[in-house]
Amino acid sequence: MRSKFRLLVFTAMAASIPHLHAQGGPVKVAIINAAKAVADTQEIQKAQADLQAKFAPRQQAIENLQKQLGAIQKEAATPNLAPEREATLQADFTQKQKQLQRLSDDLQSDVNNERQNVLGKTGRQMSDIVKKLAEEKGLDMVVDVTNTIYFKPTLEITADATAAYNKAYPVK
Repeated sequence: MRSKFRLLVFTAMAASIPHLHAQGGPVKVAIINAAKAVADTQEIQKAQADLQAKFAPRQQAIENLQKQLGAIQKEAATPNLAPEREATLQADFTQKQKQLQRLSDDLQSDVNNERQNVLGKTGRQMSDIVKKLAEEKGLDMVVDVTNTIYFKPTLEITADATAAYNKAYPVK
């Protein structure tokens, strides 16, 4: 449904572009890969490294639990295992499996929340940078590449936007 709506909007825009004239002249259009422009910023690259460092101990704890589960499975597979030991291993396995699931879910949730916060802030700032860049270049419209079937590479301002962002928001 959403892709049909996008296609409809894109088709309407594409059909009207040849007939548009901004203040009596042709419309000046640029293309941006907004996701790439944001991802390539120094701020996002630093945030990714910071997130990896911040969550590395929790990731290590998850990997350790996975190794422990593997060791329990290996021991449980040994022949002639005493029933008491088998019951203990099964209980340990179940407990560690639940712990692993909780740790994994919590880690994923925390990483997603932090990533969304950083991306939201950077996305808003990038939008302001693109508007400023469009005004400086005298552009009438900036279209994201995801809504574009074809464009001349000279119309793309993704690298310009990333460079302007890095200049406006230097990494500390």
